[in-house]
Amino acid sequence: MVADAVEQVRAWQPRVPGIVEVFHARFVEHVYPMHAHDSWTLLIVDEGAVRYDLDRHEYGVLGSAVSLLPPHVPHNGQAATAHGFRKRVLYLDTGHLPETMIGSAVDTPTFPDPLLHLRIRQLHTVLSTPGAEFEATERLTLIHDRLDTLLRGTDPPARHPNPRLAHRLRDLLDSHATQGISLDQAAAELHADPTHLIRAFGREFGMPPHRYLIARRVDLARPLLLSGMPTRDVAAATGFHDQPHLTKHFKRILGTTPARYARSAAPT
Repeated sequence: MVADAVEQVRAWQPRVPGIVEVFHARFVEHVYPMHAHDSWTLLIVDEGAVRYDLDRHEYGVLGSAVSLLPPHVPHNGQAATAHGFRKRVLYLDTGHLPETMIGSAVDTPTFPDPLLHLRIRQLHTVLSTPGAEFEATERLTLIHDRLDTLLRGTDPPARHPNPRLAHRLRDLLDSHATQGISLDQAAAELHADPTHLIRAFGREFGMPPHRYLIARRVDLARPLLLSGMPTRDVAAATGFHDQPHLTKHFKRILGTTPARYARSAAPT
């Protein structure tokens, strides 16, 4: 973290395919000169407002608007008011959002789309949580899908429910509960589009794949805790990032901590 009385910056590279960098900042005095990136710039503003020039046109971002600045196209940026702004940015690689969309993004770089804004906020929250890479990939996939729809200007064709695909994904998650599997790996093994996988699973089971996987890991942790295994070792054995990660989800699902659950075991 770099901070003083006015400017604050935080940046990191998450272990999520498709995200080059996450950048959070508060600026008042800083003015971006004209520059360009090799990646897509997906921007939301939490406080204040931003103005920028792109392809000789002026744009602004505030409220629930989302800006998608295309790669290789110069732009600048600065606060639109004297109070500055607070923003969150995702830099996305062109492998997941193709460069063929650049023209559409130049024509319409800002979207007043509450659903897209919500999905981006949710992803930023997940990206600050260690061990939530699978969930982050899910949420990024849905963001890509929404961006694709907005840039094309047409809704994708409706797909019929596919319970069989949902059950195949559930079986795959069960078989990889502790070691984990990425969404891209699951999609490749099942020969399915990642977005279709997420939606088919949600329709069939009423929850996204990442929540099912977490619940399975909690189930696997329960007998180990009751057997007396230390919580730290249980977390490692059942696929959690660390002990706090296990504790967070264990309490969310069962209403108690792993330690209290283990102590509740009746003596034999």
